[in-house]
Amino acid sequence: MKRGAQVALVAGGAGFIGSHICDRLIDAGAYVVCLDNFLTGRLENIAHLEGNHRFSLIEHDVVDPLPRWAMRFTHVFNFACAASPPHYQADPEHTLLTNVVGTRNLLQVAEQCGARFLLASTSEVYGDAEQHPQREDYRGAINCTGPRACYDEGKRAAEALTFDFVRAGRCEARVARIFNTYGPRISPDDGRVISNVICQALEGRDITIYGDGSQTRSFCFVDDTVEGLLRLMDSTGPAAPVNLGNPEEVSVQALAERILALTGSNSRIVGRPLPEDDPRRRRPDIGRARQLLDWQPTVTLDTGLTATIAWLESQVASGVLLAAE
Repeated sequence: MKRGAQVALVAGGAGFIGSHICDRLIDAGAYVVCLDNFLTGRLENIAHLEGNHRFSLIEHDVVDPLPRWAMRFTHVFNFACAASPPHYQADPEHTLLTNVVGTRNLLQVAEQCGARFLLASTSEVYGDAEQHPQREDYRGAINCTGPRACYDEGKRAAEALTFDFVRAGRCEARVARIFNTYGPRISPDDGRVISNVICQALEGRDITIYGDGSQTRSFCFVDDTVEGLLRLMDSTGPAAPVNLGNPEEVSVQALAERILALTGSNSRIVGRPLPEDDPRRRRPDIGRARQLLDWQPTVTLDTGLTATIAWLESQVASGVLLAAE
């Protein structure tokens, strides 16, 4: 975010990516209001900001009518949704409403304040993609009645709402399609492959991978993702979705082997059935981000994994429970 008298509302600001956004905004001199219902956000992620006169926390669910604000926001960030299948499938109705009703509530705040709005969308809008790598003009292959639809279709609806507001001249908005972000502050019970494999390796348990391990993902370290998000929020030009992710494609099997090597674990790798609608390949085309934002990831996978392992080891030391099998 640009320097100056910026006042930002960060919905989901106690979450993994949202808390890193709060840090960067505070460091840039902004005033930040963090809004979170703490279904997946953690107080520990923002505890270091307590007492900072430019930071305030409001515990609230974006599905409910939002408070009347005493300040006028210049920027509104929407990270208010669980992002991992175990979390968003735990209450699919709430997940869908968070993406639709919550996004509408936040868009209305941006409209009333004349603020710029940023939606944290997802690569999941592409579904089990038939195009590879995925470009922003690809319309996706979604199972609209499957167990992941509450999130996938919820984010697609959130994007539709956002661009409807833009077309109607109701607010300026940016949409980021985020690909598999990892790093410090990822929750031990996040439920996705990196946290699961690291936690299992640290405890010496079997490493569970799904299917034959040939399915791929593209993992982006959180610092790189946050840099891309902030550049996108401040970008000029027409509103359009922008992929933010690392174009280095890695199989789940290869990822597990790298984590075993980095942790020195003797855990063995075992297979489990592939979940329904789990994407087979995931890799972003980041040509638009390179052109519009002069952005691309800079942190290597081994460097990022080393930092993430250290973070999760610190959680073990502080008594935080690790992921279940």
